[in-house]
Amino acid sequence: MSSEHVRLSARSHWLAGTLALALVLPGSNQPVTRGEGTIEGRVRDPAGAPIAGAQVRVENTILGAVADTRGYYRIPSVTEGTVNLTAAFVGYRPLRITGVTVRTGQTTSRDVTLVQSAIEIGELEVTAAASQLVPRDAVSTGQAATYVDGVAVAPGSQGAGFVGVSSGAFEGASVTTGAASAEFGYALSGAMGLGGRDASGEEYHRIYENRYLDAVTNPLSTFSIDVDAASYTNVRSFLTAGTLPPADAVRIEEFINYFSYDYPDPTDGHPFSVTLEQAACPWNRDHNLLLVGLQGKHLDAEELPPSNLVFLIDVSGSMSSDDKLPLVKQAFRLMVPRLRPEDRVAVVVYAGAAGLVLPSTPGSQKSRILGALDRLSSGGSTAGSAGIQLAYNVAQENFLPRGNNRVILATDGDFNIGPSSESELVRMIEEKRQQGTFLTVLGFGTGNLRDAMMEQLADKGNGHYAYVDNLTEARRVFVNELSGTLYTIAKDVKLQIEFNPLRVKEYRLVGYENRVLAREDFDDDRKDAGDMGAGHSVTALYEITPADPAEMAERTSGELRYQNVSLTDKARKTGEWLTLKLRYKTPQGSTSRLLSRTLQDSETHRNPSDNLMFASAVAEFGLLLRNSEHRGDASAPRLIARARQATRWDPEGYRQEFVGLVERWRALKGLADD
Repeated sequence: MSSEHVRLSARSHWLAGTLALALVLPGSNQPVTRGEGTIEGRVRDPAGAPIAGAQVRVENTILGAVADTRGYYRIPSVTEGTVNLTAAFVGYRPLRITGVTVRTGQTTSRDVTLVQSAIEIGELEVTAAASQLVPRDAVSTGQAATYVDGVAVAPGSQGAGFVGVSSGAFEGASVTTGAASAEFGYALSGAMGLGGRDASGEEYHRIYENRYLDAVTNPLSTFSIDVDAASYTNVRSFLTAGTLPPADAVRIEEFINYFSYDYPDPTDGHPFSVTLEQAACPWNRDHNLLLVGLQGKHLDAEELPPSNLVFLIDVSGSMSSDDKLPLVKQAFRLMVPRLRPEDRVAVVVYAGAAGLVLPSTPGSQKSRILGALDRLSSGGSTAGSAGIQLAYNVAQENFLPRGNNRVILATDGDFNIGPSSESELVRMIEEKRQQGTFLTVLGFGTGNLRDAMMEQLADKGNGHYAYVDNLTEARRVFVNELSGTLYTIAKDVKLQIEFNPLRVKEYRLVGYENRVLAREDFDDDRKDAGDMGAGHSVTALYEITPADPAEMAERTSGELRYQNVSLTDKARKTGEWLTLKLRYKTPQGSTSRLLSRTLQDSETHRNPSDNLMFASAVAEFGLLLRNSEHRGDASAPRLIARARQATRWDPEGYRQEFVGLVERWRALKGLADD
């Protein structure tokens, strides 16, 4: 059968940005018995140069990968059969590759060539086979985007709205210009580079970086753990949009903790293992870099307690864009198939007022839960505190004494109606936390993101704060890391390190500025601290100035006017650099438990582990993004080389994506040849 061609006339703007890929949830009736294979290849331009950071996706799924600096991508776990791929990157025309065959246990090679985009304002004539066009019923069902000669034709979120196609009709389908499809992972206003991302209406707390402290006069460093990762995904959203992030959007500890590390599982009865390692500091060769790593135990499905969940969803007018409420709905849909009959879910929404959309419902009634999510639409003001109060009331009515009781808030954080001051909200959340109901906060969208408020609410609610910038990130939070998102294995986790002044002259905690505690807080069980979910890892880095033992011994003998600082035999006669103490409580406990470890000379390595190499690369990138006064001779090419070397353990592909993100930052800064 010969192809029937259709001529389309469209006015198109310059498309100089990353076109977000249309991602559609897998159907609930997909067979589960078919095998899986892998797709890999290289993404290059017509001259053969690699395109680092290009995104390659399997159409109609949430599988995908980001090309590394050599242009290589790899997509594992693709169901056997014939699939289509989509590929896109900043300044290049998106591409659709059809008919890629995947066989069980085999790797299919498919290279991609992207051509630079240079569509001028004016009439654009597109010729394509009629079979490529989206039929009328696809407009209302939210099918994936189709590319017509490289131009995306995507169903709109409300049944209309195609990208790059003017109003009119073709092949029986009504076409109206407008917003991008709700299925897009990124907001087109930012991701396509049409003006970049405007952060003028967003709020970030000022970060005053930790300074160096003298190990004689300040031997103790105390801080709370932090498993949040919102800062990394938020900054990724900025860079994807072609915009440099504000310095205070960069919280280095959240960059480091976005990634998992190859730490051992706990074996001693505690809920997490402890790893200590020290090596030379990459951005200051006169210093050492200390890694402190915690790995939470993984829980099997039968070990997980039943959950009493309340989905609290902001449906105010500020949530109307495609990277907000439409993405929120898709994100929560990802969680629903994982619910068990013993789990319960309620849905509360708020706009001008708060309302109960779905009363607490057993996890076995998935169609009812999905139907409630599908009916949500945005409009009105933002009665945020009223919504939180109602959500907590619903959670309390269905409280499970031995279960996981949690409110999951999805919002851009724009609380602007009613008692919405941070202090009032914090007091309410602290009270509910003490009653056993925790709070997880998920940030969505750009333009009016209240980052500082959302981080504080999650912190006080014994939960964590994540920023969801696309559907792949939603899958990470709601599927891949669901146990860590929902199930707390330890709460109020605090660390205190005592440095040996004969080994350490000065030290500086890298990041964690808003988690630093007073030394006396460590032994105070009333002091709130961070919480750790099942399978979560936590990593902290210290930059250390090694001591000259003779110099330090002289300093400790009589520098102070009213007291003398003397060294113990442990300081003088052992090879200990420091002692780490750690306190935590069980999820239902009120009294902390203590464990401790020392760092010996033997744990200072000339050749650091992949864990330390990669964590140091991420921290170094954070120092560059912040233009930190402590950045030393930090170098993007060197950190990229180190990160690439540490991608040998990269089960999810996130480390490869990080390399592409640094390359994108270099391009934005004009540092391609540095």
